[in-house]
Parts: sequence; C-alpha cells; structure tokens
Amino acid sequence: MKQQSNSIFILGSILILLLFWQTTSVKAQEVEDEKEFDYAKGSEKGPERWGEIKEEWAAGKHGEMQSPIDMVNRRVKIIRKSRELVSNYKPSNATVKNRGHDISVQWTVGEAGSIKINGTEYQLQQGHWHSPSEHSIRYAMELHLVHVSPQENGEDKIAVIGVLYRIGRPDSFLSQLPRNISDMIDMKEERHSGVIDPREIKMGGKRYYRYMGSLTVPPCTEGVVWTINKKVMTVSREQMKLLRQAAHDYAEENARPLQPLHDREIYLYKRPYENVAAIDLGDMPNHKSWAQFWEYWLTFMSGEILGEPRTFHDDMTSPKSPLWKEAIKSEIDSILQNHT
Repeated sequence: MKQQSNSIFILGSILILLLFWQTTSVKAQEVEDEKEFDYAKGSEKGPERWGEIKEEWAAGKHGEMQSPIDMVNRRVKIIRKSRELVSNYKPSNATVKNRGHDISVQWTVGEAGSIKINGTEYQLQQGHWHSPSEHSIRYAMELHLVHVSPQENGEDKIAVIGVLYRIGRPDSFLSQLPRNISDMIDMKEERHSGVIDPREIKMGGKRYYRYMGSLTVPPCTEGVVWTINKKVMTVSREQMKLLRQAAHDYAEENARPLQPLHDREIYLYKRPYENVAAIDLGDMPNHKSWAQFWEYWLTFMSGEILGEPRTFHDDMTSPKSPLWKEAIKSEIDSILQNHT
C-alpha cells in the first residue's frame, strides 16, 4: 500500500513538472516573438538582420520566395478568368493583441469562416496591419488576413489576403476596435473583445494579384499563397495614427523592405469580358486638369488601338507609366459597374 502511494506521488509530481514546463515554454515563446526583432533601420534586430538572428529564421536571408515584392512589375501576367475572390467569413469571438510590432485581431481557427483558393479551404486565423503598406505601390497601410489549412503532417498551409489602404474615409472594420486599441498603447497585452465580424472587412473589386511568397515577419516562412486585392480601400488618418501609436515600439513604421522577385511569376486575375480600362483619380500623379487627363488618356488609347509596342517608363508622371495604365483601367471599370 505504501509502495502504491509512493508511485502515485511520483507520478503526480512528474505530471505537475511536465505541465509547468509546457506552460512556461509557451509563455517564453510569446515573449520572444515580441522582443527578438524590430523594424529600426540599422538595428541589430532590424529587417536586414532577421535571417541571422535565429537558425529557423534563415529563410529571411537565403530564401528566394520572400515577401513583400514590387507589384508594379513588367513580369505581371494577366489571367482572364472568372475566378472571383469569395470569402465565407462569419462573426466570432476574437482577441485583440498588441504584439509590440503590430496590433492583431485573432480568432479561433474554424470559427470565423474561411476562404477557398485553388480548391483548398483556408480558415481565417488572424488579421494585422502594417504602415506604410509593404507591397508596392506604397500606400498608407496594408491589412494582412492570415489563413491556415491544417494538414495531416501537422504543417499548415498558409494563405494571406492583402488589402491596401489610402487616407480617406474611416474603415468600418477598424471602427469596431478603437477602444480596445487605444487602451493598449505601449502595452504588450491581449484583450478578449467579444464578437468581431470579419465580414466588415471591405475588399471590393474583382481583380487581384497572386504569387507565391513568404510571411513578412520572422520566421519568414516560404510557400505562402499571397492574394493582393487590386482595389485600394480607405482608412482615416486618425485610425492609422492610432495603430501606429499603439504598436510601433522601435521604429516609425512596421513595413518590411521589398524583397527580390527572382524567378517568380505575378498573376493579375481579371474577368474574361473586361476589356476597357480604368483610372482612379486619386492614383493619378500630378493630374492638374481634365485637359491633361484626356491628353494622357488619348496617348494611352492611341497605342492600344493601333497595337503599337510601347515602353512604359518608371517615371510616375509619364503618360506611359504603368501606374497610369492601371489607374485608367480601374476607374473606367468602376464607372461601367455603376451604370450596369
């Protein structure tokens, strides 16, 4: 009987030690995630050094599929297929967390809905913001919606939806969170925030970029399916300022520098019948007058109609700039949608 009691005592002690070890390991890992890297230029923990800090972060230095990348690239391939970006999100309890380098909204995987890409269903896991945006063209802010698809081998497939923002009207999704965020300024903590509805995230548009890349924060894991919504949304200056004040501990911004494209392809998905193109006047550089606008428009269209080869310049003010071409395509498409 005494021997049995001793055995029970020893077994109980082992279980307690195991539980304590597991708890402290998880807690320590969370602290490491917040402390071990930053965005300060020239810092020993800055973006240029991420791949050297830990062995498991080496992809950030040696990988050839790193993110973010320059989306205004001559290698973009247009895919004319009716493959719209359709999400199946739903309201769910969420936690708002200040991770030191950003503010994130985290849902329990499987409870906040999903998105399907190439036949694979990815469950929404969390969303976080970078300012300025990471993918070019550089806008005021970028939202990353991280999705996972659990696999039998225990390694999740990852898909990230990127939404770009310019300064303008307030974002309705961020409007759900101001009290949670303002209470967390300079405080690395998390708060259960009740139900947060990801359906409030406005993506809009039927065109998007897709490429294979990586996470933009350590460990910079590669093999991530990136989808960047081409339509640029708006966020108020106050909302962006609140996110920056709350989380930017070590730098003015939390955007990783652009990474080399290497041999990757970038695809731009469009509708099959889309043949007129667009302009968002907010994107047009130095548009001084409507006369100038139509002059640039005719310059562009004359080349389109005659089928003349054109060399697009990197100069944003040039009517031959790819920025003008994409801007023209966006606005005319919006006009057509509003009148059909």
